Amino acid sequence: MEKSNFYGYIGKYVIIDLAARQYDIRQFEEDVLKNFVGGPSLGAKILYDEMPAHTPWDAPGSMIGFISAPSNGTGPLMGGRYTVVSKSPVTNMWNDSNSGGSFGLAVRRSGFDAVFVKGVSKTPVYIFIDDGKINFRDASYLWGKTTEETERAIKDELKDDKVGIALIGPAGERKSKMAAVMNDSHRAAGRGGSGAVMGSKNLKALVCRGSAKIEVKNKDEVIALNKEIADWEKNGPIADSIVKLFSNHGTGGLYAGSVLSGDASVKNWAGTPAELTEAEIEAPSAQEMDKRYKKKRYICNTCSLGCGAIYEIKDGKFPLSETGRPEYETAVMFGAGMGAGDPEVVNWCNHLCNEYGFDTISTGGTVTWAMECYSNGLFSLEETGGIDLKWGNTDAIAKMTEAVCKGSTEMGKVLALGSRAAAEHYKRGFEYLTDAGGIEAPQHDPRRAPGLARTYQYDPTPGRHTKGGQGFTVNAGLPPEVKYNFGDPEAAQRDIAGVVEAEITNMGGFCLLSDVGMPPGLKTKFLTAVTGFDYDGEKGKKLGLRSFTMRHAFNLREGMKREDNTIAGRIIGKPAMKAGPHEGISIDNETLADNFFKAMDWDPKTMTPSKSALEGLGGMEKVTADIYGA
Repeated sequence: MEKSNFYGYIGKYVIIDLAARQYDIRQFEEDVLKNFVGGPSLGAKILYDEMPAHTPWDAPGSMIGFISAPSNGTGPLMGGRYTVVSKSPVTNMWNDSNSGGSFGLAVRRSGFDAVFVKGVSKTPVYIFIDDGKINFRDASYLWGKTTEETERAIKDELKDDKVGIALIGPAGERKSKMAAVMNDSHRAAGRGGSGAVMGSKNLKALVCRGSAKIEVKNKDEVIALNKEIADWEKNGPIADSIVKLFSNHGTGGLYAGSVLSGDASVKNWAGTPAELTEAEIEAPSAQEMDKRYKKKRYICNTCSLGCGAIYEIKDGKFPLSETGRPEYETAVMFGAGMGAGDPEVVNWCNHLCNEYGFDTISTGGTVTWAMECYSNGLFSLEETGGIDLKWGNTDAIAKMTEAVCKGSTEMGKVLALGSRAAAEHYKRGFEYLTDAGGIEAPQHDPRRAPGLARTYQYDPTPGRHTKGGQGFTVNAGLPPEVKYNFGDPEAAQRDIAGVVEAEITNMGGFCLLSDVGMPPGLKTKFLTAVTGFDYDGEKGKKLGLRSFTMRHAFNLREGMKREDNTIAGRIIGKPAMKAGPHEGISIDNETLADNFFKAMDWDPKTMTPSKSALEGLGGMEKVTADIYGA
């Protein structure tokens, strides 16, 4: 394989047409890599340029991309994530979602920095990229198989247990709007329904293998920065608290504390911790489940923190020989969020979602919505298929989740579309939705960290806790007189700083937990060391804002208006709760957004960046011309 023209990159991407069974291998231009780097930023740039405006998500011209990042395979610790980009079946706007594991490295080893797919195959297919060679393989025999069954079958066919595979389960095949792209059995690019885009193309999997090497500009600097991380994780100010918590117990280590503080929801965001027993609060925590089930650690490629684990559940209602430990979001969704706390059910529902390829956040939020509807008399026992879906009924939680994953009942099939689509189908239950932009909200409460309201509502991919702003790590610990001062100009600056940090994290391929696993400021230093492009200071800030603006520009081109950015009143305290940790709290979400847009130099009414803001970022010439003319 020929040598790349760029440090930190293979320097090539491929656009594959499934209908024509053809592909176009292209070289990246230096300015594109320098300005957009990787992940969602680079994906937004390519889709903006290559995918015609107003293309429906399931049309032949719709594209889905699998994009690596400069940290993949070049040495930086905690740099193992790749990104899936497409239009969202939920919003019909921009969507990106990332995942850990080993697939990001596999894409690069196969000879490309990114793979984009368009067209619709007449029959099920999987793409196999082997050291730069593109192969189309029949996937008819894989259609209908679960995640693990599919991975095993492909590895057996290729006689290679180390091949990288990103795939869909039955959820994607059925075009569920909650369908994830799965890899490494239990890792998911889960949000926004990208698995449905693969399913609409009859694309079962993208399989990558190869031996490509990537040259780094300053290898010694990468090694030095990794040593800083090692020292930080061992001796830093949060080494014995937060770092140790995530390393030992993963995100699920937050469970009990988050329920008690009000960060996690209880009974679909309308209940309080007092409605749960002590056992229900403690039992689904990773600390308690690890004691009972932990078999071994699971560590994503290049990770120094190692937040994952594999469980073995030997007995009980749902024995499992091997399953991934539920993440915090998943545990709350199938635990406290439903007024319950049975660790066996939490693990079983997590396992079902992984096997069938469903996003656990959206699936849990949708079942929770149905549970509240039923508990308040909006659904009959006949409509639920005989499932007594009352608050806290753990058997019912397991049965309804299985019905959704397998599509085995009429209600299960409807709920697989997501909570808002289900409410529209049944023409009821709208008052119990807890979504942002139609996507079920994750388990960090804006009433505790108000900046999340702007992020959930107005990020180009709504309903995400992994996007930037004054999130739960920035905003929650501030004193009330600061964090609930919605018109404070400093709040907008904190919001912008959080956006920059998150965009750099995601485009660089770094894990979100790198925010606690490495000292501040290292990510741009890594990017500079790997690529040789200078991202110091103001250049790094522009890099983050350019990424955010590029993703937003995709939505503007599709016709998004400010009123299209919605958020459920319940999760921002409209009306305010009368008891519990969020008693009397109501978030002025629109003032938060107004301040952010003004600080970004965008028109608050239209969310359109000013011409000077676009020109100041650099690299946005096409967007500027589209908005303001050549």
